Amino acid sequence: MRSSFTSLNGTANRSIPNRHLHTRIPSLSSKSLDPKILHSALAKTAPPSISTSAQQALTSPCKTPSKPIWRSSNQRSRPVTLLLCSNSSNTLSADGTKSFRDWIEVVGEAVSTAFPLWVALGCLLGLVKPSSFDWVQPKWTILGITLTMLGMGMTLTLDDLKGALAMRRELLTGFLLQYSVMPLSGFFVSKLLSLPSYYAAGLILVGCCPGGTASNIVTYIARGNVALSVLMTAASTLSAVVMTPFLTAKLAGQYVAVDAVGLLMSTLQVVLLPVLAGAFLNQYFRNIVHFISPVMPPIAVATVAVLCGNAIAQSASAILMSGRQVVLAAALLHASGFSFGYLLSRALGIDVSSSRTIAIEVGMQNSVLGVVLASQHFGNPLTAVPCAVSSVCHSIFGSALAGIWRRSIPNEMQD
Repeated sequence: MRSSFTSLNGTANRSIPNRHLHTRIPSLSSKSLDPKILHSALAKTAPPSISTSAQQALTSPCKTPSKPIWRSSNQRSRPVTLLLCSNSSNTLSADGTKSFRDWIEVVGEAVSTAFPLWVALGCLLGLVKPSSFDWVQPKWTILGITLTMLGMGMTLTLDDLKGALAMRRELLTGFLLQYSVMPLSGFFVSKLLSLPSYYAAGLILVGCCPGGTASNIVTYIARGNVALSVLMTAASTLSAVVMTPFLTAKLAGQYVAVDAVGLLMSTLQVVLLPVLAGAFLNQYFRNIVHFISPVMPPIAVATVAVLCGNAIAQSASAILMSGRQVVLAAALLHASGFSFGYLLSRALGIDVSSSRTIAIEVGMQNSVLGVVLASQHFGNPLTAVPCAVSSVCHSIFGSALAGIWRRSIPNEMQD
């Protein structure tokens, strides 16, 4: 009697006599699927008729013998190819040491996991010593964001973006929550805290703004659905030409004009084109992507930390003067966005990964756009203060969620 032998990658190979297999190979739980344990177990349970070269193949990860190595002692010889490969991200060299790329991955993971810490330090530095960010110029900001978006694109393929376009329910849910939860939260929080009219107008204005690029970076670090996040940001940004002025006029009683051409160009330059370029590289130039991908998460973390610190540095005096009331208002605004974004998405039957993505997209606003609009269309300069404080609150909340969610991968992503 013969039975089929299945390699570790799930491929059935040629048959092997049952008498060499039956109960000699121990059952392995999912927790024991460590490459070293597997190799040791297979080596110990190998039947006596296996040649020396076969024994070596069993204990050497990720090697496919160039010649057939299995020979049965009392049956006609039949060649078998053994495929034994461990997880590439944990593969050790022959002497058991990690490669240079493996160490970069380890360091990058440690830096990314501490994302909330770096953002908090950047914000604190910007508040205490604003001059620390004098070196930050707009061109460097755009370069950092563009590189980060390119790195996010490298985690996708063009097929992933096509698949995200087909997620109509998720896209529609994110759009509706973006322009309902945040504007209404801004309105009710301002009423709840009895904010002065200029602070209330600023809080409502930032609630009516579209999702920001930082939401894509946070989704990337949190291991969310990056393709969905990018498309949601593009959709909310392009529709902001109509939605932001309309909602601000209705809720704050002040009409604001939005530069449609400027929003379109910035969305193409900073969001869509870098992501499409990264996805193209990932689909057709995998070797290049494999070489540079380990450094992209730390670049993303550094970019967000610097952007947050710079935003605080530019408005440090106004933030210190505004007092705790504005900080509390902005914190409640974004806590509402993250919470309702996730809970309502789950209530609508959307999967965990997409719900996390929607929560991040809803909870994080384009605060820079809010500052620009407040400065241009409101007479009181203090109207821009809630927008500046908003950038701090959503970055701290978002980075904290990214740090938590990065460690807990949804079940649908573990397959």
